[in-house]
Amino acid sequence: MNSSQFRRTRIAAAAAGTVFALAAGHSYGSGFALQEESASGLGNAFAGGAAAAEDASSMSVNPATLSKYTTNQVVMGVSVITPSIKFKDGGSAAAAFQPQGDSGGDAGSTVPVPNFYLAVPINRDWVFGLGVNVPFGLVTEYNDSFVGRFQGIKSEVKTINVNPALSWKVTDQLALGLGVDWQRISADFSSDVNYSGAMAQAAQSAAAQGLIPASLVPSIVGATTGLQSKSIVDGNDTTWGWNAGLLWDLNPATRIGVSYRSPVNYKVTGNVSFDNPTPNVPAPLAPVVGQLAQQVNSVALFNGGVTADVKLPGQANLSIFQSYNNRWDWMADVQWTGWSRFKDLTFVRTTGALLQTTPENFDDTWRVSAGATYKVSEQWKLRGGIAYDQSPVNTTDLTVRLPDGDRYWLAGGAQYKFSQQLRFDLGLAYLFIKQPDIDQNEGSTAQNGLVTGHYDSNVIIVSGQLVYSF
Repeated sequence: MNSSQFRRTRIAAAAAGTVFALAAGHSYGSGFALQEESASGLGNAFAGGAAAAEDASSMSVNPATLSKYTTNQVVMGVSVITPSIKFKDGGSAAAAFQPQGDSGGDAGSTVPVPNFYLAVPINRDWVFGLGVNVPFGLVTEYNDSFVGRFQGIKSEVKTINVNPALSWKVTDQLALGLGVDWQRISADFSSDVNYSGAMAQAAQSAAAQGLIPASLVPSIVGATTGLQSKSIVDGNDTTWGWNAGLLWDLNPATRIGVSYRSPVNYKVTGNVSFDNPTPNVPAPLAPVVGQLAQQVNSVALFNGGVTADVKLPGQANLSIFQSYNNRWDWMADVQWTGWSRFKDLTFVRTTGALLQTTPENFDDTWRVSAGATYKVSEQWKLRGGIAYDQSPVNTTDLTVRLPDGDRYWLAGGAQYKFSQQLRFDLGLAYLFIKQPDIDQNEGSTAQNGLVTGHYDSNVIIVSGQLVYSF
């Protein structure tokens, strides 16, 4: 084996090891669609992502940018995302037979989002790339005493995307790129179930059928007030997608990038489990209440398998990158995301019975951004950027699981070059989130309570990465 083959073997081994480590450790994210592909991109608010080609991480937006790398390059980084999501009550109502609860604390939590990229030139015209990142993610978790606990307590979606790609330099001015995406999703949703409400309904139904005396119903309802069952739904799936792009150098200082990432469809399979309580009632009521509880547990609140069809969006980018006077780089970007295919989140038991459905009715969204990089010296670069990012969530269908709003980005960053081979990038961003209003009972205030008010939210992102060329 010659030295070139040995070097490529080591690269492949390192890449495989990183993919395994990220998959085994699970990639966590905050927010449903994640933009945090790199620290260099974060410093410019991800402006010009399909054209910038700052480092190999640009392949996550446009695989055609791989054509800009003439030596092997490895990029390893992590973004630390810290969202603050605080509900402000504006007249919420308790579910039937339950205490109202409180605002639920801060539903946001700090999570790391790792990424890895590799670029390997094959010859003058072809470059291979491998990217591992986190395209979608969601983490919200309220206190157990949250007023909206019957609509949602914890919501966690984890994804990992492994993206091998090739770029082809058609001419010195035009390059094309194509990649495939292997994605894995895992989801975990928890909420409380109004067990007291279910017992009251069972008692009223039994009385209507003449199975128990109607006079017992008030006693049964009074003795079973405040009971809750914890529901946990979890599942996972894998799927395939693709991405493609074009990079066009208008002149040595200006280039345009166009890219598209396909939508993906998941068939999530998993389980639902219930932590049903044992009613503690006076002895005369115990036999009747025990039979009613057994009915509730066996007919509605029983453990079993579930499935859900999850359709995640495609995404298109148009970017421009302009160098000026060997000191300044200017960039801008327009991004479209096809969220309108995400209509609802529906879980069906493997028996075919409907477990739960939540209307989502997301809208397609646009994101616009602009940024600049200033070369201070051979060692230092400074970055800045701004962006406006539409939310796909409409007011009518906004839920406690995803209380999202339009976002305004303010970002900055720096790069320090240790040598021609090694450099470090740091990116920082603060996201101002428009206050989303909520007025949600998910179809029944008696069953789920009414959550009325608004959210005060913001996000802080810190990202760092090492870039090694050899």
